[in-house]
Amino acid sequence: MPSLLSPAEFRHPQASREVLLGDAVVAYALQRARRRTIGFTVGADGLAVRAPSWVTLGAVDAALREKSDWILRKLTEARDRQQRMEGGRIVWANGAVLPYLGEPLSVVLDPSHGFAGKGGALAVAQPEGAITAKALHIGLPHSANPVQIRDAVQAWLMRDARRHFTARLDHFAPLLGVQWASLRLSSANTRWGSAKADGSIRLNWRLLHYRPAIIDYVVAHELAHLRVMDHSPRFWDTVATVVPDYAQLRSRLRDEPAPLWD
Repeated sequence: MPSLLSPAEFRHPQASREVLLGDAVVAYALQRARRRTIGFTVGADGLAVRAPSWVTLGAVDAALREKSDWILRKLTEARDRQQRMEGGRIVWANGAVLPYLGEPLSVVLDPSHGFAGKGGALAVAQPEGAITAKALHIGLPHSANPVQIRDAVQAWLMRDARRHFTARLDHFAPLLGVQWASLRLSSANTRWGSAKADGSIRLNWRLLHYRPAIIDYVVAHELAHLRVMDHSPRFWDTVATVVPDYAQLRSRLRDEPAPLWD
């Protein structure tokens, strides 16, 4: 079985050099930079290396071998995460399923709801005889294409995200002794939220895929920044006053990727 004997391979799309780390072939993207040390970044694309111009290629490879255990662990984690995301990719059609507040939500094309433009008329309903499953009825005809369905679902989720986030901000702000001034929804791929000293809060609407406790952690995290703008121990102590299990929730958010939409 030659496939079982082949070394693992991790290849960055902009790879310009490769090295054997343990039993794995790692093709990495190398960039020369004005810096004093060699830096490694492992992301969804693979390994990227930034090195000073005076460091030889042999020295770069030697540095990679020295950190091989960490690099291979991070590359494996990134690949596993990407595979989970691909496995959860949403197929936009009647009956599509996506996570909503940590539970499955089925999309139902229901022309009886009427058609009110791009977003359609949407409502969450409990299917007859179901205990926990929910259905999102979209006022689109059965002939609607995947883009129309996706856009309608997103429009509803964004409206619901604003409602849910506002309620949780209003819940946690007095507990933390802060006041928030405005809420904006974000679609960032790598950031769940942010806060500014003027009280403006930005939260990613895709958080609505996660269970309420995880959303609460992110909301409390951003509100805590209105008291402590860094991530010092004092900041985490502040978060813990309202979300004592923030560390576990933070890990769950990191380890459970949101589904791919496109």
